[in-house]
Amino acid sequence: MHAPAAPAPLRTGFAIDVPDSLLASARGGERAAFEQLYRWFERPVYTLALRILGGGHGGDRDEAADVLQDTMLKVFRRIGDFHGSQGAPFWGWLRQIAVNEALMRLRSRRRHGLEVALDDEPWLEDHAPPPPAAADAAQLQRALAQLPATTRSVLWLYHAEGYTHEEIAALMQRSTSFSKSQLARGGRRLRGLLDEVKESTHA
Repeated sequence: MHAPAAPAPLRTGFAIDVPDSLLASARGGERAAFEQLYRWFERPVYTLALRILGGGHGGDRDEAADVLQDTMLKVFRRIGDFHGSQGAPFWGWLRQIAVNEALMRLRSRRRHGLEVALDDEPWLEDHAPPPPAAADAAQLQRALAQLPATTRSVLWLYHAEGYTHEEIAALMQRSTSFSKSQLARGGRRLRGLLDEVKESTHA
């Protein structure tokens, strides 16, 4: 459970209602059904992967495209395993696969010493909200790109996708304290970067 002062998660781009008839056709191996699912979820999966892996540079886009392909291949292979038990939506199941694929690549970077997180200052739990939705999208994207991918992924999973710290910790194979510290540090750093842009604009 999030603390009461925490911001409400944004509506995820994955929240697409998929008709049972389409899922039944996909389980039956109909190519047209698979193509329809791919078209519906192509953009949200790619966007999620890009937010987790990087700020939109060429290599990040290539990796995000790989995550999209790997995610949809797994969805197609495992679609028979999805039965919507306890009312769970199909998009939630698919989103979990996409998150796992993206974080698996992030963990690979960490193993090879290619990724670091913000760890250069003491932290206190920070419940300040993310930048307002009215903030300039391009400025926000540039600011996010300056954060380490691990930190940026925690911010995105918590604020945009609505994951709890416990869920993020499990996904990233880290501690709950790590998730909380990255959210606090990343949020402060992000707001600082946006303030710098604002000041330079009005200078």
